[in-house]
Amino acid sequence: MQSCLSNSISPMTEGTMIKIQAYILLPGFQTNTWLIWDDETLDALLIDPSTPDQSLADQIQKIGLKINAIVNTHGHADHIGGNDYFKKLFNCPVLIHAEDAEMLINNKKNLSDYIGSPYALTAADRQLHDGDIVQMGKHHVKVIHTPGHTPGGICLHVHKYLISGDTLFEMSIGRTDFPGASHEKIITSIREKLFVLPDDTIVFPGHGPRTSIGMEKKNNPFLR
Repeated sequence: MQSCLSNSISPMTEGTMIKIQAYILLPGFQTNTWLIWDDETLDALLIDPSTPDQSLADQIQKIGLKINAIVNTHGHADHIGGNDYFKKLFNCPVLIHAEDAEMLINNKKNLSDYIGSPYALTAADRQLHDGDIVQMGKHHVKVIHTPGHTPGGICLHVHKYLISGDTLFEMSIGRTDFPGASHEKIITSIREKLFVLPDDTIVFPGHGPRTSIGMEKKNNPFLR
């Protein structure tokens, strides 16, 4: 099942546009799978493909996108399940932070063992670290390491957009009752690494609707 959540089109430089599209491929988890691309060059990133999905694959091919990489914001099962399917289909590398890399190949650590459908996937092609750049055509997408929900949780920042994974949600934060999680660390990550971004930064989370840094600084009850 595929469901469009949001579509953001904004000018970055003269004659250049970035598009961001959300798909829900696992309705039971309401995980946002993000597709972000340069509308001029059609270079794209596929972020957190939660499960194999032919309709999303068809959409990518219809637009004519070149998937530069699959990026996982963290290693939980509902964010990685489509990695191998889309990797094979588009012949692209899989990227995840070094501290979550083992979760791809370990069904207990990625929690799939606990939801009744255990699986292990192909190892990452590239392990990310804080401050790394993921190239998307001429755009430089910066990796921000935000531990707390998982040890290797990351956000992706490009221009005024932030893909926040399960670190920051609209009026909420990621769960910290999973193995390897830390409430103290996620609060520190948000305050020290995300709330330093401009207030008009648009936040595209791993679940739920988009928000902004300014909105969450003022209203998020976990961060007052």
